[in-house]
Amino acid sequence: MFGLDLSFINWDILQKFVVGGFIFSVQLTIVATLGGIFFGTLLALMRLSGKAALMGPAAFYVNGMRSVPLVMVILWFYLLIPFLIGKPIGAELSAIITFIAFEAAYFSEIMRAGIQSIPRGQVFAGQAMGMTYAQNMRLIILPQAFRNMLPVLLTQTIILFQDTSLVYAIGAYDLLKGFTNAGKIYGRTEEAYLLAAVVYFVICFALSWSVKRLQAKIAIVR
Repeated sequence: MFGLDLSFINWDILQKFVVGGFIFSVQLTIVATLGGIFFGTLLALMRLSGKAALMGPAAFYVNGMRSVPLVMVILWFYLLIPFLIGKPIGAELSAIITFIAFEAAYFSEIMRAGIQSIPRGQVFAGQAMGMTYAQNMRLIILPQAFRNMLPVLLTQTIILFQDTSLVYAIGAYDLLKGFTNAGKIYGRTEEAYLLAAVVYFVICFALSWSVKRLQAKIAIVR
């Protein structure tokens, strides 16, 4: 159909070119999600602290990161970090650092919305029990905020997985790079990109469907 020949794709080709890139894409997604949520939560707490010394830098970082294309940030970190430390760190490690730093800004806004969605009465109840700000957040507010924001956090993770394809700009070996190499070596570039698109679609569609089911289940529990 349309002159495409997909017969060159078999398990040996996938194992040789694609599996390694897929594993890195998944690893990058997981590490960036966990790191982004951790640092994003810290940024959200800084913005909600009511202290100008914390709110200002956090707001500047979040708004700054959210105003710059991800591929540009990837190139910045890849070129600037080796310049600052005096030695190369590799495309894969640079991608991990970049994605954590970038996603922290987006997860911060999700967490901030989740924290603000908790009724103020819960905060006052914790204070009435003698809890400190940190205890109140750790034991009462954040657990509820995570539960409320879980579908949104997972949706952002799916977007993050799609964005991992941008590491091609620095030569990191991800899922898309694997298909690209296979297509170039076997002279089937168009077919390789088509298959890559199908794989991304199937994975992201399945994850999106799972998130939708989870969201419905959480809504029923409420």
